[in-house]
Amino acid sequence: MILRSLLKNLQAGARLALFLPLRPFDYRASPPDYAALVAFNLLLWVAAAALRNAFQGEFDAGALLVYLASVPLVLGTAMLVALAYGAPERLLLIAVALTASDALFEVGGIALPYIAALSGAGASAFFLFFGWIWIVAMRAVVVCAGKQRPQLYQGVLAVTAMIALALFVFPKAEVWTTPEDAQDGAPLADERLFHHQGELIERDLAGLQPGRPAVVETYFVGFAPDASQEAFLEELRQVKRAFEEGHGAAGRSLALASSYGALEQFPIASVTNLARTLARAGGAMNADEDVLFLFLWADADPEHRLAAWQPPLELTRLTPIALARMLQDAGIRWRVVVVSGCNSDGYREPLRDGNTMVVTVGCDAREAAAFGPAFLDAARQGRPAAEALAVAAKASNAQISVGEALGRKLNIP
Repeated sequence: MILRSLLKNLQAGARLALFLPLRPFDYRASPPDYAALVAFNLLLWVAAAALRNAFQGEFDAGALLVYLASVPLVLGTAMLVALAYGAPERLLLIAVALTASDALFEVGGIALPYIAALSGAGASAFFLFFGWIWIVAMRAVVVCAGKQRPQLYQGVLAVTAMIALALFVFPKAEVWTTPEDAQDGAPLADERLFHHQGELIERDLAGLQPGRPAVVETYFVGFAPDASQEAFLEELRQVKRAFEEGHGAAGRSLALASSYGALEQFPIASVTNLARTLARAGGAMNADEDVLFLFLWADADPEHRLAAWQPPLELTRLTPIALARMLQDAGIRWRVVVVSGCNSDGYREPLRDGNTMVVTVGCDAREAAAFGPAFLDAARQGRPAAEALAVAAKASNAQISVGEALGRKLNIP
């Protein structure tokens, strides 16, 4: 009987979430029925977390307590709604209705990143997803308690407060901890790696070759400050290789990357290391001839500060104004700056001048996915680096501005 009632509740929850016809008695609302629904949703939550992490990592039993804390939140909300309607006997019915659609929401949460990437909706897909959850909760109140006012308004207020508490107040807990999460600050907590970082930056700066007189040299600097974004690190590797092999930047390229697995290869992408690198590059370049190609990979916040993540360090976040000042202080006259990540558009105006080309690649999934391959493909065809960037910008709808003087120097229309 319990399993049959559970199936009935899951079917009713799916009909509620898909806006199909539904009646209150389609739910099964007894204490055992509600307990079985909570247990099923808990198991599904654990399975979904394991699937998202490809069953890698460790099970964190402490996260179960955070999940179970949502049960009194739902019951309390159901009680407020039932009292508002003057129908306390409907408490369990409302609680079941508010819970029965969670299985469908969990499946939707697994598919959401793929839907966002394929549709190009980006963050909008996540807002729509949470809006869907809110509307379904509103419908649960209407189905179980009715549309009479002002009771409906009070019910809407109660479930809105419940969702807000769950999203913004309750601690975020992952029941399946990935290896990276479990490190909690490693591997930089390792003394050998920590001290090796100082040797890396000194070695790379010392190896930077000076520009030759009367020859236009290409210098490359890559900066990926967010260790949680391994895709940015991989793109940095490919672009650095393209500049060294196809654009004569071997011995004149430097890469800074925060990471979990490349700390023995690249210096950390800190603001301090970037300032030192740009100053060293500026000193090596022939100011009137050579061109710097500076690539930055990181999402930015609404204030356009680039994400910076390398636990256990507390890293300063790079801003457009700080970057403009670094380039000015380094004496780098000719520069091409590419910023790839969310909110990168804030870098265009602070860096714009006659000697600068700025390309910003936003977090639209299709745009970001198209830009890197288009640039690398154009570079492999032997196109000059600035021209390859212009081709990639056109292919991906990235934003590009070219200073008049630099455009003449590099023959960019």
